[in-house]
Amino acid sequence: MGAVAQVAGGVPAMCDGVTQGQTGMELSLFSRDIIAMSAAVGLSHDMFDAAVFLGVCDKIVPGLLIAALSFGHLPTVFIPAGPMTSGITNDEKAKTRQLYAEGKVGRAELLASESASYHGPGTCTFYGTANSNQMLMEIMGLHLPGSSFVNPNTPLRDALTREAARRALSLTATGNQYTPIAEVIDEKAVVNGVVGLNATGGSTNHTMHLIAMAKAAGITLTWDDFSDLSDITPLVARVYPNGMADVNHFHAAGGMGFLISTLLDEGLVHKDVKTVWGTGLDGYKVEPKLDPDGSVKWQPIDGVSGDESVLRPASAPFQASGGLKLLDGNIGRSVIKISAVKPDRHVIEAPAVVFHSQEEMQDAFKAGKLDRDFVAVIRFQGPKANGMPELHKLTPALGVLQDRGRRVALVTDGRMSGASGKVPAAIHVTPEAAHGGPIAKVMDGDMIRLDATAGTLEVLVDAAEWDARVPAVADLSDNEWGIGRDLFASFRRVVGRAEDGASVFG
Repeated sequence: MGAVAQVAGGVPAMCDGVTQGQTGMELSLFSRDIIAMSAAVGLSHDMFDAAVFLGVCDKIVPGLLIAALSFGHLPTVFIPAGPMTSGITNDEKAKTRQLYAEGKVGRAELLASESASYHGPGTCTFYGTANSNQMLMEIMGLHLPGSSFVNPNTPLRDALTREAARRALSLTATGNQYTPIAEVIDEKAVVNGVVGLNATGGSTNHTMHLIAMAKAAGITLTWDDFSDLSDITPLVARVYPNGMADVNHFHAAGGMGFLISTLLDEGLVHKDVKTVWGTGLDGYKVEPKLDPDGSVKWQPIDGVSGDESVLRPASAPFQASGGLKLLDGNIGRSVIKISAVKPDRHVIEAPAVVFHSQEEMQDAFKAGKLDRDFVAVIRFQGPKANGMPELHKLTPALGVLQDRGRRVALVTDGRMSGASGKVPAAIHVTPEAAHGGPIAKVMDGDMIRLDATAGTLEVLVDAAEWDARVPAVADLSDNEWGIGRDLFASFRRVVGRAEDGASVFG
């Protein structure tokens, strides 16, 4: 192509799966903004005609896109790595984790299960934040069509990577197809992203990341927007934790080409957008194939799902509404992912058991103190308190109790994983406890009603008593040192609310 490639810079990142339940998770959310700043430093040389971004896991893609949008004049192509090949089933993996939480199997069995699940290069195969990232980049027009879920180290993956680099060079201002990223990511592209997230039951983390990414493009996106779009977006995919399939099964059933095609057919996404492919979104109703000469050829999809237990047309969905719901009430505002929660668990009314750390709840579970109906209220887990770590390590314990027939739920100002699953969880509660939010007024034994059908989250306490309560305070000094946390004190001071993207950029 007559161009010179320069590595502008690399960005720091962590594997949230490795860090789950560890102190380092308190740096996880902030790493998104560090990634954005690191990418901006690389681009600050201001000597590039185009940029390609190698984005994969949870905070990397959102951070890179925030940086890319700060250099809106540059043509930008995101190049995915693809998912690893399928290992043991996600259901089998989840069962082993629950058995380990109950003490019924040991570390050797757990290690064997995890190693068989995560066994090669590429993203994890469940539909968490990493694979939601890939879906978003394609439906928002920043990937080449059909490239999101092709496995690494395959001839087609390598050919797609080469083609993406060629495509980036064809979009520069030195040619006649100049397409800066500022013209790709507009309001319509953002709406397409939210619709895609709801239609596939994607990661709850994007109720923050998409808001922060939109803000970098000068666009205001709110939780109300997520909820309103969810109400009218059919759920068309069942991928773990919303089902037993993984993203390889999703791709084999028709993948992104089928998803985009069926959403376009029902008028649920905008086709009149700019993309790096040089077409509107209807140009993504194709799938890539490898030619005998090693090049890529895109073929129109046939519009038929290869497996309707995994991927269905929007005219005959798994359910009429999407996977995300806004909850509002006297505890605050929060979001819940209900696509994997059975309908009989959409409303939980039970007494509160209050904790100020996930370790406290795990200790209570191991001591046998939680074998009953209850709502776990885990507070002082928001961005100002301790960086808002994911609390996914609580999932096995809550899953065990639910499987025993207990009616349980989680209410927290922290996060759950992008793999949030079968236990109802009202997360990202705003305002957070460390900011004087009402969640800090909840006491042990208070009856809590989580109603995902009506969209409410209430403490059933007399209004006068509730108003008169003084919010609890917590000693957060232990969150301020060790494993690098002391270096992030300024981030905790200035970070915004979860509802505004939990960003340090204002």
